[in-house]
Amino acid sequence: MSERSERTIEHSGVPRTVPDAEESGVGVLVRQAPEPGDAVVPVGALPPPEDPAPADPVDRLGPPPPTDRLRGWATALALAALGGLVRFWNLGFPTDKGTPVFDEKHYVPQAWQVLRNGGYEDNAGYRLIVHPPLGKQLIAIGEWLFGYDGWGWRFSAAVAGTVSVLLIVRIARRLTRSTLLGALAGVLLVCDGLSHVQSRVGMLDAFLAVFVLAAFGCLLVDRDQVRQRLAVAVREGRVAETPWGPRMGFRWWRFGAGVLLGLACGVKWSGTYFLAAFAVLCVVWDVTARRAAGVPRPWVGTVVRDLGPALWALAVVPILAYLATWWAWFGSETGVDRHAVGRDVGADSPFWFVPDALRSLWFYSSKVLEFHNSLVTDPNKPHPWESKPWTWPMGLRPMLYYLESGGGAPGCDGRQDCLGAVMLVGTPAMWWLAFPMLGWALWRAVTRVDWRYAAVLVAYAAGWLPWFVNLDRQMYYFYVTPIAPFLVLGLVLVMGEILGSARAGAERRGTGLLVVAIYTGLVVANFAWLWPILNGNAIPLWWWNAEMWLPSWR
Repeated sequence: MSERSERTIEHSGVPRTVPDAEESGVGVLVRQAPEPGDAVVPVGALPPPEDPAPADPVDRLGPPPPTDRLRGWATALALAALGGLVRFWNLGFPTDKGTPVFDEKHYVPQAWQVLRNGGYEDNAGYRLIVHPPLGKQLIAIGEWLFGYDGWGWRFSAAVAGTVSVLLIVRIARRLTRSTLLGALAGVLLVCDGLSHVQSRVGMLDAFLAVFVLAAFGCLLVDRDQVRQRLAVAVREGRVAETPWGPRMGFRWWRFGAGVLLGLACGVKWSGTYFLAAFAVLCVVWDVTARRAAGVPRPWVGTVVRDLGPALWALAVVPILAYLATWWAWFGSETGVDRHAVGRDVGADSPFWFVPDALRSLWFYSSKVLEFHNSLVTDPNKPHPWESKPWTWPMGLRPMLYYLESGGGAPGCDGRQDCLGAVMLVGTPAMWWLAFPMLGWALWRAVTRVDWRYAAVLVAYAAGWLPWFVNLDRQMYYFYVTPIAPFLVLGLVLVMGEILGSARAGAERRGTGLLVVAIYTGLVVANFAWLWPILNGNAIPLWWWNAEMWLPSWR
């Protein structure tokens, strides 16, 4: 290999951007023809998964992130600004004659109570306190800033939705090593009807989604950091000093993921599903990293070196973070069930050594669990918008959050053939591709051992499959809010394959770019078409009927 090539490519499989390079559609290609065995990955194209075939362990540890950091951040911030504009547009509308709509009627008053009390709920007579306090504390921040109105009780959710757009651009860029694909992920999330509506209501799910997505991003950075540390150990000849491989040191990103997952559980207990799935995923990544680095006994090495710190970061830390969300309740005298010990719980107990505050919280949580277990579908009187999890991937049973018809809707000016409605519906151009995406992801994860598809599948499954355990329970479409970003990531991975490698030839690349551009335009157009029923705009009845694409939407 020439001297110039050696300056350009440090080792096979890890490209380096140099001034003397040419643009090739999406990415940057090094001009020198690679020698046999060299894998040149353009910055803007989806690189292949780490290939276990190369003999050099450094090659097997994978390519670094893209080098266009300034462009990457500029893209993420621009799309976050766009997402914020869309989420905050006319945020205070609609309301039910100045009061909350749909399930806002539960969480908005609870958040106002939290604001009044300094962080906790104390209305034992209300008794419909069925989730931990963090989500309601976040809603209370908006109410504190703007008052008890639509803007106030929806502000924090809109912030969470905007942050999710920023996160998914950065996460998709790191997952694919492509700034373009990161941008496409941001566009898709901005144009997802379900994420849009949930970012504009005073409910809890937008907060759960942003914490789960942020935790996933932290684990991706931790994965890269672990492999970078192992690459240093390989170059320094330390990787095989013991059969278990080197120690990894303190892993701040994994610690951050533990905190975020604990906060997710502090919004809704369904965050525990993601906690369990991400913990397993992290351990598997540790095993594969040690094996790729050439550690003689990677599984034993992971148990010896990584399992203990992983239990600390992804078991103990989340519990502590979850308990921290109850800070105001612990410090209160009148919080619901705060002093259950001695009143509802006997003072004498085999667990006498557990502080009374924790025992009271356990009693409180048992009441919440009892509520959820008893929330079953009445076969004689089912909820009109209830749905079961097999309908969720394609959004076959959306939810009507608001409806004002008969000329009473703002903007109808008394016309009887007019209405305003807010419907929770995922953009069909995205959601109707869920099963093909999942099938392709499973195929790639199994046949190509592609870790990127596997990671998306694990996250998607964590937010979907647990709901099949108890099908008698009442369930609703908004439960899938946390998996919407992972649907986007799966679609973007497929789009990266459609784009193809920059070395595939001009005709192949041009066709791929055309297909991806047409599909992205279709998603944007679909979102624009749904805009009136996502935001409660007044429309004539014929338009409403045209929006109802399936009988199950009515």
